[in-house]
Amino acid sequence: MDYTRKEVLEFVRESDVKFIRLAFCDMFGVQKNISIMADELERAFENGISFDASAIDGFMDVSKSDLFLYPDPATLSFLPWRPQQGRVIRFFCDINYPDKATYYGDTRNFLKAATKRLESMGYTCKIGTECEFYLFKTDEDGNPTTITHDNGGYLDISPLDKGENVRREICLTLEEMGIKPETSHHEQGPGQHEIDFKYSDPLTAADNFIAFKSVVKAIAARNGLYATFMPKPIAEQSGSGLHINLSLSKDGSNIFNNNKDEHSQEAESFIAGIISKISELTAFLNPIINSYERFGSYKAPKYVSWSHQNRSQLIRIPAASGEKKRMELRSPDSAINPYLAFALILHAGLDGIQKQLPLPKPMDINLFTANKDVIDSIPALPSNLCEALDKLKESSFINDILGADFVHKYIDIKQQEYNAYMNAADKERFNMEHYFTRI
Repeated sequence: MDYTRKEVLEFVRESDVKFIRLAFCDMFGVQKNISIMADELERAFENGISFDASAIDGFMDVSKSDLFLYPDPATLSFLPWRPQQGRVIRFFCDINYPDKATYYGDTRNFLKAATKRLESMGYTCKIGTECEFYLFKTDEDGNPTTITHDNGGYLDISPLDKGENVRREICLTLEEMGIKPETSHHEQGPGQHEIDFKYSDPLTAADNFIAFKSVVKAIAARNGLYATFMPKPIAEQSGSGLHINLSLSKDGSNIFNNNKDEHSQEAESFIAGIISKISELTAFLNPIINSYERFGSYKAPKYVSWSHQNRSQLIRIPAASGEKKRMELRSPDSAINPYLAFALILHAGLDGIQKQLPLPKPMDINLFTANKDVIDSIPALPSNLCEALDKLKESSFINDILGADFVHKYIDIKQQEYNAYMNAADKERFNMEHYFTRI
Protein backbone atom coordinates (compact mmCIF):
# COMPACT_ATOMS: atom_id res chain seq x y z
CA MET A 1 0.00 0.00 0.00
CA ASP A 2 1.28 3.48 -0.86
CA TYR A 3 1.53 4.98 2.64
CA THR A 4 2.73 8.52 3.33
CA ARG A 5 5.23 9.32 6.07
CA LYS A 6 2.51 10.91 8.22
CA GLU A 7 0.26 7.86 7.85
CA VAL A 8 3.12 5.53 8.73
CA LEU A 9 4.03 7.45 11.89
CA GLU A 10 0.39 7.45 13.04
CA PHE A 11 0.08 3.75 12.25
CA VAL A 12 3.21 2.90 14.25
CA ARG A 13 1.95 4.83 17.27
CA GLU A 14 -1.46 3.12 17.16
CA SER A 15 -0.36 -0.46 16.41
CA ASP A 16 1.97 -1.41 19.27
CA VAL A 17 5.02 -1.32 17.00
CA LYS A 18 8.26 -1.39 19.01
CA PHE A 19 10.93 -2.42 16.51
CA ILE A 20 11.50 -1.35 12.93
CA ARG A 21 13.77 -3.12 10.47
CA LEU A 22 15.38 -1.00 7.79
CA ALA A 23 16.16 -3.45 4.99
CA PHE A 24 18.32 -3.17 1.88
CA CYS A 25 20.39 -5.42 -0.38
CA ASP A 26 24.04 -5.58 -1.17
CA MET A 27 25.08 -5.68 -4.84
CA PHE A 28 24.57 -9.48 -4.87
CA GLY A 29 20.98 -9.42 -3.59
CA VAL A 30 21.76 -10.47 -0.02
CA GLN A 31 19.34 -8.78 2.36
CA LYS A 32 20.81 -6.70 5.17
CA ASN A 33 19.03 -4.73 7.86
CA ILE A 34 19.37 -2.43 10.86
CA SER A 35 16.74 -2.44 13.62
CA ILE A 36 15.68 0.80 15.25
CA MET A 37 13.18 1.56 17.99
CA ALA A 38 9.82 2.95 16.91
CA ASP A 39 10.49 6.46 18.22
CA GLU A 40 13.52 6.71 15.89
CA LEU A 41 11.45 6.33 12.74
CA GLU A 42 10.73 10.03 12.22
CA ARG A 43 14.49 10.73 12.38
CA ALA A 44 15.08 7.95 9.87
CA PHE A 45 12.64 9.57 7.44
CA GLU A 46 14.25 12.99 7.84
CA ASN A 47 17.96 12.29 8.16
CA GLY A 48 18.47 8.58 7.51
CA ILE A 49 20.19 5.97 9.66
CA SER A 50 23.91 5.54 9.09
CA PHE A 51 25.80 2.28 8.67
CA ASP A 52 29.37 1.18 7.98
CA ALA A 53 29.37 0.61 4.21
CA SER A 54 32.99 -0.57 4.26
CA ALA A 55 31.84 -3.75 6.00
CA ILE A 56 29.72 -4.81 3.00
CA ASP A 57 31.39 -6.32 -0.07
CA GLY A 58 31.25 -4.02 -3.07
CA PHE A 59 30.11 -0.90 -1.20
CA MET A 60 32.65 1.63 0.18
CA ASP A 61 36.19 1.58 1.56
CA VAL A 62 37.15 2.65 5.07
CA SER A 63 38.24 6.12 4.00
CA LYS A 64 34.64 7.10 3.14
CA SER A 65 32.53 4.49 4.82
CA ASP A 66 29.30 6.25 5.88
CA LEU A 67 26.08 5.65 3.98
CA PHE A 68 22.52 6.33 5.15
CA LEU A 69 19.28 4.34 4.94
CA TYR A 70 16.05 6.21 4.22
CA PRO A 71 12.94 4.02 4.64
CA ASP A 72 10.46 3.96 1.75
CA PRO A 73 7.08 4.43 3.47
CA ALA A 74 5.26 2.60 0.66
CA THR A 75 7.02 -0.66 1.63
CA LEU A 76 5.73 -0.93 5.21
CA SER A 77 5.05 -4.53 6.19
CA PHE A 78 4.58 -6.46 9.41
CA LEU A 79 6.79 -9.46 10.05
CA PRO A 80 4.09 -11.90 11.18
CA TRP A 81 6.51 -14.48 12.59
CA ARG A 82 7.82 -11.94 15.08
CA PRO A 83 6.02 -11.27 18.45
CA GLN A 84 2.47 -9.91 18.28
CA GLN A 85 3.10 -7.73 21.32
CA GLY A 86 5.79 -5.17 20.67
CA ARG A 87 5.36 -5.81 16.96
CA VAL A 88 8.05 -5.62 14.30
CA ILE A 89 7.63 -3.89 10.94
CA ARG A 90 9.99 -3.65 7.98
CA PHE A 91 10.73 -1.07 5.31
CA PHE A 92 12.89 -1.36 2.23
CA CYS A 93 15.22 1.61 2.06
CA ASP A 94 16.91 3.97 -0.34
CA ILE A 95 20.66 4.29 0.20
CA ASN A 96 22.16 7.77 0.18
CA TYR A 97 25.49 9.48 0.70
CA PRO A 98 25.85 11.83 3.71
CA ASP A 99 24.81 14.77 1.47
CA LYS A 100 21.57 12.86 0.67
CA ALA A 101 22.58 12.17 -2.93
CA THR A 102 21.65 8.69 -4.14
CA TYR A 103 24.39 6.12 -3.58
CA TYR A 104 25.60 4.96 -6.99
CA GLY A 105 25.47 1.30 -5.93
CA ASP A 106 21.86 1.35 -4.69
CA THR A 107 20.56 -1.48 -6.87
CA ARG A 108 16.93 -0.66 -6.07
CA ASN A 109 17.53 2.67 -7.79
CA PHE A 110 18.67 0.92 -10.99
CA LEU A 111 15.25 -0.72 -11.22
CA LYS A 112 13.50 2.60 -10.58
CA ALA A 113 15.44 4.06 -13.52
CA ALA A 114 14.45 1.16 -15.78
CA THR A 115 10.80 1.65 -14.82
CA LYS A 116 11.02 5.36 -15.65
CA ARG A 117 12.41 4.50 -19.08
CA LEU A 118 9.59 2.02 -19.57
CA GLU A 119 7.00 4.66 -18.71
CA SER A 120 8.67 7.29 -20.91
CA MET A 121 8.20 4.93 -23.86
CA GLY A 122 4.50 4.52 -23.05
CA TYR A 123 4.58 1.06 -21.46
CA THR A 124 3.65 -0.49 -18.16
CA CYS A 125 5.15 -3.79 -17.05
CA LYS A 126 3.98 -6.61 -14.82
CA ILE A 127 6.35 -9.24 -13.42
CA GLY A 128 5.46 -12.48 -11.70
CA THR A 129 8.00 -15.00 -10.44
CA GLU A 130 7.94 -18.78 -10.06
CA CYS A 131 10.40 -19.67 -7.33
CA GLU A 132 11.75 -23.13 -6.45
CA PHE A 133 13.57 -24.13 -3.27
CA TYR A 134 14.52 -27.20 -1.24
CA LEU A 135 13.72 -28.12 2.36
CA PHE A 136 16.31 -30.12 4.30
CA LYS A 137 16.24 -31.60 7.78
CA THR A 138 18.32 -30.05 10.55
CA ASP A 139 20.38 -31.73 13.25
CA GLU A 140 19.86 -31.53 17.03
CA ASP A 141 21.65 -28.16 17.10
CA GLY A 142 19.47 -26.72 14.33
CA ASN A 143 22.21 -26.83 11.70
CA PRO A 144 21.28 -27.93 8.17
CA THR A 145 21.94 -31.48 7.03
CA THR A 146 21.97 -32.82 3.48
CA ILE A 147 18.93 -35.05 4.17
CA THR A 148 15.86 -33.84 2.28
CA HIS A 149 12.63 -33.30 4.17
CA ASP A 150 10.80 -35.86 2.04
CA ASN A 151 11.10 -38.06 -1.04
CA GLY A 152 8.10 -36.67 -2.89
CA GLY A 153 7.97 -35.76 -6.57
CA TYR A 154 6.09 -33.39 -8.87
CA LEU A 155 2.63 -32.44 -7.54
CA ASP A 156 2.67 -35.27 -4.97
CA ILE A 157 0.41 -35.03 -1.95
CA SER A 158 0.73 -36.15 1.65
CA PRO A 159 2.20 -38.44 2.92
CA LEU A 160 4.82 -38.32 0.11
CA ASP A 161 4.71 -34.52 0.30
CA LYS A 162 5.72 -33.70 3.85
CA GLY A 163 6.04 -30.00 3.12
CA GLU A 164 2.40 -29.09 2.49
CA ASN A 165 1.90 -27.56 5.94
CA VAL A 166 5.13 -25.58 5.64
CA ARG A 167 4.06 -24.24 2.24
CA ARG A 168 0.65 -23.39 3.69
CA GLU A 169 2.27 -21.46 6.54
CA ILE A 170 4.56 -19.65 4.10
CA CYS A 171 1.64 -18.64 1.87
CA LEU A 172 -0.49 -17.43 4.78
CA THR A 173 2.43 -15.43 6.18
CA LEU A 174 2.99 -13.83 2.78
CA GLU A 175 -0.69 -12.91 2.59
CA GLU A 176 -0.47 -11.20 5.97
CA MET A 177 2.40 -9.15 4.53
CA GLY A 178 0.36 -8.12 1.50
CA ILE A 179 2.19 -10.45 -0.89
CA LYS A 180 -0.06 -12.55 -3.12
CA PRO A 181 1.00 -16.14 -3.81
CA GLU A 182 -1.09 -17.75 -6.57
CA THR A 183 -0.10 -21.43 -6.48
CA SER A 184 2.17 -23.72 -4.50
CA HIS A 185 3.12 -27.36 -4.93
CA HIS A 186 5.76 -30.02 -4.50
CA GLU A 187 8.33 -29.92 -7.29
CA GLN A 188 10.25 -32.72 -9.02
CA GLY A 189 13.11 -33.12 -6.57
CA PRO A 190 12.86 -34.76 -3.14
CA GLY A 191 12.11 -32.00 -0.65
CA GLN A 192 11.74 -29.47 -3.49
CA HIS A 193 8.89 -26.97 -3.62
CA GLU A 194 7.60 -24.11 -5.76
CA ILE A 195 5.53 -21.04 -4.96
CA ASP A 196 4.31 -18.75 -7.77
CA PHE A 197 3.30 -15.13 -7.35
CA LYS A 198 0.64 -12.86 -8.74
CA TYR A 199 2.17 -10.32 -11.06
CA SER A 200 2.92 -6.78 -9.89
CA ASP A 201 4.94 -3.78 -11.00
CA PRO A 202 8.70 -4.42 -11.29
CA LEU A 203 9.79 -2.67 -8.07
CA THR A 204 7.11 -4.37 -5.99
CA ALA A 205 7.95 -7.73 -7.58
CA ALA A 206 11.62 -7.30 -6.63
CA ASP A 207 10.79 -6.20 -3.08
CA ASN A 208 8.41 -9.14 -2.73
CA PHE A 209 11.03 -11.61 -3.94
CA ILE A 210 13.50 -10.43 -1.29
CA ALA A 211 10.77 -10.64 1.35
CA PHE A 212 9.72 -14.09 0.12
CA LYS A 213 13.18 -15.58 0.61
CA SER A 214 13.32 -14.33 4.19
CA VAL A 215 9.83 -15.68 4.91
CA VAL A 216 10.66 -19.13 3.53
CA LYS A 217 13.80 -19.36 5.62
CA ALA A 218 12.07 -18.10 8.78
CA ILE A 219 9.08 -20.44 8.48
CA ALA A 220 11.30 -23.40 7.59
CA ALA A 221 13.44 -22.75 10.68
CA ARG A 222 10.31 -22.48 12.84
CA ASN A 223 9.40 -25.97 11.64
CA GLY A 224 12.84 -27.43 12.36
CA LEU A 225 13.90 -27.36 8.69
CA TYR A 226 16.42 -25.56 6.53
CA ALA A 227 15.42 -23.90 3.24
CA THR A 228 17.97 -23.29 0.51
CA PHE A 229 17.61 -21.46 -2.79
CA MET A 230 20.92 -22.85 -4.05
CA PRO A 231 20.37 -23.53 -7.78
CA LYS A 232 21.68 -27.12 -7.72
CA PRO A 233 21.92 -28.44 -4.15
CA ILE A 234 21.71 -32.12 -5.21
CA ALA A 235 23.78 -33.14 -8.21
CA GLU A 236 21.46 -35.79 -9.65
CA GLN A 237 18.17 -34.05 -8.91
CA SER A 238 16.18 -31.16 -10.33
CA GLY A 239 17.75 -27.73 -9.97
CA SER A 240 15.89 -24.77 -8.49
CA GLY A 241 15.13 -22.00 -10.96
CA LEU A 242 13.45 -18.62 -10.81
CA HIS A 243 11.22 -18.29 -13.85
CA ILE A 244 10.48 -14.64 -14.58
CA ASN A 245 7.13 -13.98 -16.25
CA LEU A 246 6.83 -10.58 -17.84
CA SER A 247 4.08 -8.76 -19.73
CA LEU A 248 3.97 -5.30 -21.26
CA SER A 249 0.93 -3.11 -21.81
CA LYS A 250 0.52 -0.05 -23.98
CA ASP A 251 -2.60 2.13 -23.87
CA GLY A 252 -4.12 -0.43 -21.51
CA SER A 253 -3.64 -3.32 -23.93
CA ASN A 254 -1.32 -6.30 -23.36
CA ILE A 255 1.10 -6.46 -26.30
CA PHE A 256 1.84 -10.17 -25.84
CA ASN A 257 -0.17 -12.93 -27.44
CA ASN A 258 0.02 -16.71 -27.22
CA ASN A 259 -1.12 -17.20 -30.81
CA LYS A 260 1.83 -17.86 -33.13
CA ASP A 261 0.37 -15.67 -35.85
CA GLU A 262 -0.72 -12.72 -33.73
CA HIS A 263 2.41 -11.39 -32.05
CA SER A 264 2.77 -7.62 -32.11
CA GLN A 265 5.99 -6.25 -33.60
CA GLU A 266 6.75 -4.59 -30.25
CA ALA A 267 6.45 -7.87 -28.35
CA GLU A 268 8.68 -9.64 -30.86
CA SER A 269 11.30 -6.90 -30.68
CA PHE A 270 11.17 -6.91 -26.87
CA ILE A 271 11.91 -10.65 -26.80
CA ALA A 272 14.55 -10.22 -29.50
CA GLY A 273 16.25 -7.55 -27.38
CA ILE A 274 16.51 -9.93 -24.43
CA ILE A 275 17.80 -12.74 -26.65
CA SER A 276 20.43 -10.44 -28.17
CA LYS A 277 21.77 -9.47 -24.71
CA ILE A 278 21.24 -12.67 -22.73
CA SER A 279 24.89 -13.75 -22.68
CA GLU A 280 25.88 -10.34 -21.30
CA LEU A 281 23.11 -10.56 -18.66
CA THR A 282 23.95 -14.06 -17.50
CA ALA A 283 26.53 -13.00 -14.90
CA PHE A 284 23.63 -11.24 -13.13
CA LEU A 285 20.88 -13.78 -13.88
CA ASN A 286 23.06 -16.75 -12.83
CA PRO A 287 25.55 -15.11 -10.49
CA ILE A 288 27.22 -18.00 -8.66
CA ILE A 289 29.37 -20.95 -9.72
CA ASN A 290 26.67 -23.45 -8.77
CA SER A 291 24.18 -21.70 -11.11
CA TYR A 292 25.75 -23.35 -14.15
CA GLU A 293 25.37 -26.89 -12.82
CA ARG A 294 21.63 -26.50 -13.38
CA PHE A 295 21.77 -25.70 -17.11
CA GLY A 296 20.78 -28.33 -19.66
CA SER A 297 18.82 -30.79 -17.50
CA TYR A 298 15.50 -31.08 -15.72
CA LYS A 299 13.92 -28.44 -17.99
CA ALA A 300 16.60 -25.83 -17.29
CA PRO A 301 17.68 -24.19 -20.56
CA LYS A 302 21.14 -24.34 -22.05
CA TYR A 303 20.63 -22.68 -25.43
CA VAL A 304 19.53 -19.24 -26.60
CA SER A 305 16.18 -19.95 -28.21
CA TRP A 306 12.44 -19.39 -27.82
CA SER A 307 9.17 -21.13 -28.60
CA HIS A 308 5.53 -21.40 -27.59
CA GLN A 309 4.77 -23.55 -24.50
CA ASN A 310 8.07 -25.42 -24.91
CA ARG A 311 9.86 -25.89 -21.57
CA SER A 312 13.21 -26.77 -23.14
CA GLN A 313 13.68 -23.17 -24.33
CA LEU A 314 15.29 -20.09 -22.82
CA ILE A 315 12.11 -18.09 -23.45
CA ARG A 316 8.68 -19.57 -23.88
CA ILE A 317 5.28 -18.04 -24.53
CA PRO A 318 2.90 -19.87 -22.16
CA ALA A 319 -0.60 -20.91 -23.15
CA ALA A 320 -2.50 -18.10 -21.44
CA SER A 321 -5.18 -15.55 -22.21
CA GLY A 322 -6.17 -12.00 -21.30
CA GLU A 323 -4.01 -10.31 -18.72
CA LYS A 324 -2.01 -13.54 -18.28
CA LYS A 325 -0.48 -13.32 -21.77
CA ARG A 326 3.25 -12.99 -21.27
CA MET A 327 6.78 -14.24 -21.92
CA GLU A 328 8.63 -16.48 -19.48
CA LEU A 329 12.42 -16.28 -19.06
CA ARG A 330 13.61 -19.64 -17.72
CA SER A 331 17.35 -19.30 -17.17
CA PRO A 332 17.56 -17.20 -13.95
CA ASP A 333 17.88 -18.65 -10.46
CA SER A 334 17.21 -17.30 -6.98
CA ALA A 335 20.81 -16.28 -6.29
CA ILE A 336 20.04 -13.08 -8.25
CA ASN A 337 19.79 -9.54 -7.05
CA PRO A 338 16.23 -9.01 -8.38
CA TYR A 339 16.64 -5.25 -8.73
CA LEU A 340 19.59 -5.69 -11.08
CA ALA A 341 18.12 -8.67 -12.90
CA PHE A 342 14.73 -7.07 -13.58
CA ALA A 343 16.32 -3.74 -14.55
CA LEU A 344 18.69 -5.32 -17.07
CA ILE A 345 15.97 -7.52 -18.58
CA LEU A 346 13.73 -4.46 -19.05
CA HIS A 347 16.53 -2.38 -20.60
CA ALA A 348 17.44 -5.20 -23.00
CA GLY A 349 13.84 -5.57 -24.12
CA LEU A 350 13.32 -1.83 -24.50
CA ASP A 351 16.51 -1.58 -26.56
CA GLY A 352 15.03 -4.27 -28.79
CA ILE A 353 11.85 -2.23 -29.26
CA GLN A 354 13.74 0.98 -30.01
CA LYS A 355 15.95 -0.80 -32.56
CA GLN A 356 12.97 -2.78 -33.96
CA LEU A 357 14.99 -5.98 -33.71
CA PRO A 358 13.55 -8.94 -35.62
CA LEU A 359 12.73 -12.03 -33.58
CA PRO A 360 14.56 -15.21 -34.67
CA LYS A 361 12.42 -18.14 -35.74
CA PRO A 362 11.10 -20.28 -32.87
CA MET A 363 12.74 -23.62 -32.10
CA ASP A 364 9.66 -25.83 -31.94
CA ILE A 365 11.54 -28.95 -30.83
CA ASN A 366 12.63 -30.59 -27.60
CA LEU A 367 16.19 -29.35 -27.17
CA PHE A 368 16.92 -32.00 -24.53
CA THR A 369 16.51 -34.75 -27.14
CA ALA A 370 17.41 -32.91 -30.38
CA ASN A 371 20.17 -34.34 -32.56
CA LYS A 372 23.66 -32.86 -32.51
CA ASP A 373 23.37 -31.12 -35.89
CA VAL A 374 20.44 -29.05 -34.58
CA ILE A 375 22.08 -28.32 -31.24
CA ASP A 376 25.33 -27.18 -32.85
CA SER A 377 23.44 -24.56 -34.86
CA ILE A 378 22.06 -22.82 -31.74
CA PRO A 379 24.11 -20.43 -29.62
CA ALA A 380 24.57 -21.60 -26.03
CA LEU A 381 24.40 -19.73 -22.76
CA PRO A 382 27.74 -19.26 -20.96
CA SER A 383 28.75 -22.63 -19.52
CA ASN A 384 30.31 -21.30 -16.31
CA LEU A 385 30.66 -18.13 -14.27
CA CYS A 386 34.05 -17.31 -15.81
CA GLU A 387 32.57 -17.32 -19.33
CA ALA A 388 29.68 -15.17 -18.13
CA LEU A 389 32.09 -12.65 -16.60
CA ASP A 390 34.05 -12.53 -19.87
CA LYS A 391 30.83 -11.63 -21.70
CA LEU A 392 30.09 -8.98 -19.08
CA LYS A 393 33.56 -7.44 -19.50
CA GLU A 394 32.80 -6.88 -23.19
CA SER A 395 29.35 -5.35 -22.59
CA SER A 396 29.09 -1.63 -23.33
CA PHE A 397 25.31 -2.09 -22.89
CA ILE A 398 25.62 -3.01 -19.19
CA ASN A 399 28.41 -0.48 -18.56
CA ASP A 400 26.11 2.25 -19.83
CA ILE A 401 23.28 1.16 -17.51
CA LEU A 402 25.14 0.32 -14.30
CA GLY A 403 28.27 2.42 -14.71
CA ALA A 404 31.82 1.22 -15.20
CA ASP A 405 32.75 1.48 -11.50
CA PHE A 406 29.87 -0.71 -10.39
CA VAL A 407 30.51 -3.30 -13.10
CA HIS A 408 34.24 -3.37 -12.32
CA LYS A 409 33.56 -4.02 -8.63
CA TYR A 410 31.07 -6.77 -9.46
CA ILE A 411 33.44 -8.50 -11.87
CA ASP A 412 36.39 -8.23 -9.47
CA ILE A 413 34.53 -9.83 -6.56
CA LYS A 414 32.98 -12.55 -8.73
CA GLN A 415 36.32 -13.33 -10.38
CA GLN A 416 37.87 -13.78 -6.93
CA GLU A 417 35.01 -16.15 -6.07
CA TYR A 418 35.60 -18.17 -9.23
CA ASN A 419 39.36 -18.32 -8.64
CA ALA A 420 38.84 -19.48 -5.05
CA TYR A 421 36.57 -22.26 -6.31
CA MET A 422 39.10 -23.38 -8.94
CA ASN A 423 41.85 -23.46 -6.30
CA ALA A 424 39.73 -25.30 -3.73
CA ALA A 425 40.90 -28.85 -3.05
CA ASP A 426 37.36 -29.87 -2.05
CA LYS A 427 34.93 -28.25 -4.46
CA GLU A 428 31.87 -29.91 -2.92
CA ARG A 429 32.80 -28.39 0.44
CA PHE A 430 33.25 -24.99 -1.26
CA ASN A 431 29.73 -25.27 -2.69
CA MET A 432 28.27 -26.21 0.67
CA GLU A 433 30.03 -23.45 2.62
CA HIS A 434 29.50 -20.66 0.09
CA TYR A 435 26.10 -21.49 -1.37
CA PHE A 436 24.13 -24.19 0.45
CA THR A 437 24.21 -22.38 3.78
CA ARG A 438 24.05 -18.82 2.39
CA ILE A 439 21.72 -18.70 -0.62
